[in-house]
Amino acid sequence: MQTVSPKRKKTNWALYFKDNWQLYLMLLVPVAFVIIFKYAAYPGLRIAFMNYKPAKGYAGSQWVGLEIFEKIFKDKDFLRALKNSLVFNFLDLAIGFPVPIILALLLNELRFNRFKKVSQTVLYLPHFLSWVIIASVALNLFKPQTGLVNVLMMNAGWINQGVPFLTEKWHWAVTYLLIGVWQNMGWGSIIYLAAITGISPDLYEAATIDGAGRLRKIWSVTLPCIRGTMVTLLIMNLGRVMGSNFERLDSFGNVQVKDFQYQLAIYIYEKGLSGGNFSRATAVGLFQSLVGLILVLSSDRVSKALGEDGLL
Repeated sequence: MQTVSPKRKKTNWALYFKDNWQLYLMLLVPVAFVIIFKYAAYPGLRIAFMNYKPAKGYAGSQWVGLEIFEKIFKDKDFLRALKNSLVFNFLDLAIGFPVPIILALLLNELRFNRFKKVSQTVLYLPHFLSWVIIASVALNLFKPQTGLVNVLMMNAGWINQGVPFLTEKWHWAVTYLLIGVWQNMGWGSIIYLAAITGISPDLYEAATIDGAGRLRKIWSVTLPCIRGTMVTLLIMNLGRVMGSNFERLDSFGNVQVKDFQYQLAIYIYEKGLSGGNFSRATAVGLFQSLVGLILVLSSDRVSKALGEDGLL
């Protein structure tokens, strides 16, 4: 068997780098971004175990061990924020996870390319809008008396008085969740469309020969072929169950819906950052990350036990 000398290996690597140095140069930017804003921040996690004072710095601040965590877990506001975050994030996952899959299946079945491209553009656009813009539009559309949605429903005779979509907590909860699904569904469908594109046409031809219609092909060919992608994205979404989006919550927040709007992002801002209590804010953030990591690892192990490839 012929062996390759170390000198030959080094020459091959040098030639490859010479031919593709532009790609490595472009890769430096995202790698530097991850290192600076992700890994470089790890030493700062010690704040969660200190009575941190910015004026004293790390050296002058007192170590308190798990005292910050004990205070947090005894705080009724934290428990309320934790409950709201879990409930809304699980509902977000339950409602929002299947929608991009269904949307990708529908887009894949379209045969008019021009209409398909226009539909994709329209559906992807909300992902690039900030929550401030989305909330501003929603507040005008869903006003109880003068909002376009309520005006149209009253003119159609469906309702006698305006529905408080964003000013009553139960209506707010439904509206908040559905707007979140609308904002993310187009962007989430991109990955599923890419997975569907990679399915061999031979499988569809074989299904056609067997007499399968469109729905049968989707059920027996498309869905089984993208199951691995679905499992991977589900595991990744489970890791974000403990998170919450401050911009989204703050943009849709008001006094009437405080009971549901008060989630961990609001708690961290009000009880931590705005009051200069960086130890509390860091401790809550660390708790969120640890729970998210546990959920990801657990769901990955379950998926492997069921015969899937998993994420790790």
